[in-house]
Amino acid sequence: MGNGTSIGRVRGLGPSHHGAKHWLAHRFSAISNLVLMSWFVISLLMLGDYSYSSVSSWLAQPISAVAMILLVTSLFSHARMGLQVLIEDYVHNPGTKFAALSALNIAVIGGGAFAVFSVAAHAFGGQA
Repeated sequence: MGNGTSIGRVRGLGPSHHGAKHWLAHRFSAISNLVLMSWFVISLLMLGDYSYSSVSSWLAQPISAVAMILLVTSLFSHARMGLQVLIEDYVHNPGTKFAALSALNIAVIGGGAFAVFSVAAHAFGGQA
């Protein structure tokens, strides 16, 4: 590393190469959200009757339950990545940033776990 040029002074500093991975992961989760939400809307439109018993029997089917768990996981993951970037860009105090990111992770993991548990419990015949 040379000290003579500006690129030589900054080379090797900072967390390079991590932004592209996060950006790609966010885009892939957006694509999966698009596909899974399309499946969800089409499935609901084809259902016809929106009574509790018909939606319950639809969600108890294995393919519907697995696809719904994938949808919930993808939605919560996408929301977490987007809100993480928002917090990192606009919250400047390190302590507040840590607290906000911690609260975000707790909320996303807790909400996602509750949603996955609810779908799985319903699919296995229990009451969620």
